[in-house]
Amino acid sequence: MANMAQSTLFLATVPTAVFVAVVVVAVIVALAAGGFLGYIIYKKKTDKKIGEINQRTNQMIETAKAECRQLKKEAILEAKEQDLKLRNEFEIETKAKRAELQKQEQRLSQKEDALEKKEEQLNRKNDSLDQQRSNLTQKEGEVKKLQEKLSHQHELMVQELEKVAQLTKEEAKKILTEQILDDARRDVAVQVRNLEQEAKDNADVTAKKIISLAVQRCAADHASEITVSVVPLPNDDMKARIIGREGRNIRAIENATGIELIIDDTPEVVILSGFDPVRREIARIALERLISDGRIHPTRIEETVEKVKKELDQQIKEAGENAMFEVGIFGLHPELIKTIGRLKFRTSYGQNVYRHSIEVAQLAGLMASELGLTVALAKRAGLLHDLGKAVDFDQEGTHIQLGADLAKKYKENQNVVNAIQAHHGDVEPLTIEAVLVQAADAISGARPGARRETGSNYVKRLEKLETIASSFNGVDKSYAIQAGREVRVIVKPEQVDDAQALFLAKDIAKKIESELEYPGQIKVNVIREFRSVEYAK
Repeated sequence: MANMAQSTLFLATVPTAVFVAVVVVAVIVALAAGGFLGYIIYKKKTDKKIGEINQRTNQMIETAKAECRQLKKEAILEAKEQDLKLRNEFEIETKAKRAELQKQEQRLSQKEDALEKKEEQLNRKNDSLDQQRSNLTQKEGEVKKLQEKLSHQHELMVQELEKVAQLTKEEAKKILTEQILDDARRDVAVQVRNLEQEAKDNADVTAKKIISLAVQRCAADHASEITVSVVPLPNDDMKARIIGREGRNIRAIENATGIELIIDDTPEVVILSGFDPVRREIARIALERLISDGRIHPTRIEETVEKVKKELDQQIKEAGENAMFEVGIFGLHPELIKTIGRLKFRTSYGQNVYRHSIEVAQLAGLMASELGLTVALAKRAGLLHDLGKAVDFDQEGTHIQLGADLAKKYKENQNVVNAIQAHHGDVEPLTIEAVLVQAADAISGARPGARRETGSNYVKRLEKLETIASSFNGVDKSYAIQAGREVRVIVKPEQVDDAQALFLAKDIAKKIESELEYPGQIKVNVIREFRSVEYAK
């Protein structure tokens, strides 16, 4: 306390500036002392932490070294084990390869021994062959000598035989050849006859069944083959009105329709003549309407004809569609449908081509169904087979070619085109359906009552048929029967035997096919018989 008092007294006596300086110095000293003490304390703590860290680090290093030594030992042991394993495997593999090499060496050695043996055998065989060649050469010489000797003897024998038979070698050869050929022909004829009979026995029942079924289920109306139409008149005074003043009415009708009017002495009848059946039908309907109306003059004629043309075009289209629906096919081109409808006014041998085409389509479809073929293709080809007859009167070419061209033009199936081309045998049929169309066409045309001919054409055809049959050698008489569907040929039995009769029937049939045109088919019946006649007196 005394000291504090003294200090206070001293401070009181010291000036203020000095006091301040002293205080500052004291503070600085205190701070320095505090900083030094702090530094000493921090250093001690830091040295302690560093020591701990060094201790931990040393422990970790020692642990790591121990682990490394352990891993090194394990790796060394594993490497030694792997090395030992590889050495063992290498030794085993080496031993196996050595054993295999030894076996191969043994096999090679055996093969060499076998080859040496074969070489020895071949050498022995070559020696044997050389010996045989020399023997053969010797024998060939002997054979040649023997052949020369036999040839000389043969010539002597031939000369002797020629003297005895009084025939040369060529003549004798010709006689033998003819005899052999005759025998061969006879054998072939017998075989052909047997084969034909066998084929007929097997196929006749099935064919008759199919055809009869097809014909039974199909029927068609028939029309006459005409190129004129007859229009009845109410009286003969109507003829003058049809002719008109100075013939202007008849000229107007002919110019508008393209059909020729024949007005003659036939009472109450006007005849329309023309090859185009559609135009002829237009003229007939138009004239009947004009007669019914009573107003006949050029203007009225042109109006009526034009109206009838439009109506007939619609009827033609409907007829084509009805034919398509009746047959049961679809997808025809509209122009083809119209062309089919035009066939309604076309006839062939008195048979309406429109109904004929429908009938052929139905027949072909029925036969195709029976045989398990494509019914749609057969019907389509049958309906279109006579397509060309609708345009053959105003275009050049056969109805077959025109029909095929129309089918190609409107993108018909190639098989249909082939059936159109082949239905009269002009080209080879490519499908069985085309053959069925041929058969259906023949059935439809050959059916009794389906077609007719003019009297003069009928007589000429029968005469031509008999002439063709009588033109062959050995024919005694020939008769055309069954309205020209069959020709019976009676041969001379002393000139034609049974085998030759078979070939004669085929030859006559071929000649009829090549020289005669006819609907359907013609049966050639060759008859050979021998009659012995004697009179008792």
